[in-house]
Amino acid sequence: MEDMNIGQAAEASGVSAKMIRHYEQVGLLPAARRTESGYRQYGSNEVNTLRFIRQARDLGFSIAEIGELVGLWQNRRRPSRVVKAMAEAHIEALDAKARELLAMKATLEHLVHCCHGDERPECPILDNLAGLDDAAGHAHHQAPAPTSARAGLRKRTQFS
Repeated sequence: MEDMNIGQAAEASGVSAKMIRHYEQVGLLPAARRTESGYRQYGSNEVNTLRFIRQARDLGFSIAEIGELVGLWQNRRRPSRVVKAMAEAHIEALDAKARELLAMKATLEHLVHCCHGDERPECPILDNLAGLDDAAGHAHHQAPAPTSARAGLRKRTQFS
């Protein structure tokens, strides 16, 4: 594969040019070679690394985890047990995230069930979001999402 500019590397790898520059900036990808006129140049090794990064991102690994995985991938003497341990830890994190999402879904389903969805202004969904009791002074009986799920939602919203 001959040298490619950033657009060609983006097309070949499935990673946007903006993300390629970002991956260089955070150290996942070594700084590209430059032409005399300053254009970035990429070869097959860089494109393969970009594909690897894209696949790891698609599986939900963090930038730091991907950095470790890239290092392990490039080290042909790595012990596979280290890679397996990372993958197992990631599975546990995904399971925890899935439980949090299911708890949020259950809470929303309950609130939707409790909401009349008519012309009246009373809305248990909004009351719950505001942390209020209903107009009759009764607490809404919903299964509140765990605090960690709420924090996780805020965190995902801030960085999405």
